[in-house]
Amino acid sequence: MWLSAFPEGIMSRRFTPPRLVRRAMVLSLPTFLVLAGLVIAREMHVLTALALWGLVVVSLVGLIRPGMVDAARVSLWARNLAAGGESPPPPVTPDTPIEEIASSVAQLRRAWQARQHELALLAKWNESLFENLPDPLILLDPDRRVVKFNQSALTVFGRDITGRDLSVVLRNPKVLEAADAVLAGAQARDGSFDLPVPVPRSFQFRIERLGPSPASDAVAVLALNDLTTVKRMEQMRADFVANASHELRTPLATLLGFIETLRGPARDDAEARDKFLGIMYEQGSRMARLVNDLLSLSRIELNEHTPPAESVDFGRIVQAGADALMPLAAPRKMELRVTIDEAARHVVGQADELAQLAQNLMDNAVKYGRDGTAVEISLTMADRLPAAAGPALRDGPAVRLSVRDHGDGIGKEHLPRLTERFYRVDTARSRSLGGTGLGLAIVKHIVNRHRGTMVVESTLGQGSTFSVYLRGTLDQGASPALSASGARL
Repeated sequence: MWLSAFPEGIMSRRFTPPRLVRRAMVLSLPTFLVLAGLVIAREMHVLTALALWGLVVVSLVGLIRPGMVDAARVSLWARNLAAGGESPPPPVTPDTPIEEIASSVAQLRRAWQARQHELALLAKWNESLFENLPDPLILLDPDRRVVKFNQSALTVFGRDITGRDLSVVLRNPKVLEAADAVLAGAQARDGSFDLPVPVPRSFQFRIERLGPSPASDAVAVLALNDLTTVKRMEQMRADFVANASHELRTPLATLLGFIETLRGPARDDAEARDKFLGIMYEQGSRMARLVNDLLSLSRIELNEHTPPAESVDFGRIVQAGADALMPLAAPRKMELRVTIDEAARHVVGQADELAQLAQNLMDNAVKYGRDGTAVEISLTMADRLPAAAGPALRDGPAVRLSVRDHGDGIGKEHLPRLTERFYRVDTARSRSLGGTGLGLAIVKHIVNRHRGTMVVESTLGQGSTFSVYLRGTLDQGASPALSASGARL
């Protein structure tokens, strides 16, 4: 039964009678020489000597055949193991050297299997470690092509880069020059570079040569260290101090002036005191709103390079934001008309930031719309995308939030600068309405973090429409065919 695992031709060739007889004759050579000597000395007849020698050969054939069969079985079994087979040890004659050899091979096989299992677990652990390291890692072959990359690198580059030349993945002269030098035999190189898209990011890199490996073509590893958060925090502190000192100067001066007046000439003037306290409250509230908006903007900028990945019910957020603005719209006899497509309710995003985005857009529409008009808010699937829409929008369904007011409109010369910090089309009116000049800047950075895009369309005397395009969730079904139109801020 066991021999069926091996080719029958091999066994038959090894144990044909001529082969056994020849080997037996070789082993009987000393006997043959002794008998030949007796025949030459005329002490034995030739026929008698031949008969005796034939008897010895036949006896040797019977003796060596079992051992040769056992040896052949063990040999074939060892070859089968070397070829990756998993057959059990062959049956051999007990208490023979061949049995000990088979036992030793079986023991070696068990030790080899245990070692192979350990190596497989180690390789799996190393693979898991490589994939889950927080820093992006890229393995390169001698031709500077990407052999492998980890999950962090996939997050940075957003696509499969296997087999691509490094110059296609990172078009940075510093990185390419360092890679060429290390691949040519130089010592490890390091440096820093910036990635401008989809959002600006800063990295420190180090490339080192690897030892030869029979399991991979990789000869060098490129490690990246993301410095974006650190640099953003530094820039955030600088911007906060600069913006706060600039924008808080006027309300602080106003507060100090009224305080000085109340402590001096108007100390006993009750009418002036009530008037000044009202103005002071307004200025203090303005400073509080300004500080809150600056902090909110700083937090969004800090995380702008890491897009959110959770599914959010944007329809509920939009409806809740519209409901919250009803008390502000009612005194001006304005109507908030909300239209929500059920297929467009869910988007990929961060709930608090999306709530702030919708609130800012709708709040602006109420502030700058005419009394007695409607603010039209719609959440629908996008059947067309702006020309500058990124791959995140084009790779799946896209949702469009549109907020339209019927106000005075915005001149074309102002449109490119609407999302700048503290930029106001009408400074006096904006401040009288309680604006900080940061609302659309916050919207812009939220849209950037969500890898979306925003389009503003406005006609003087007729009003403005702010449209934000965001990634929809895949369970909403296939998105319609998309075409390019519009302009991106």
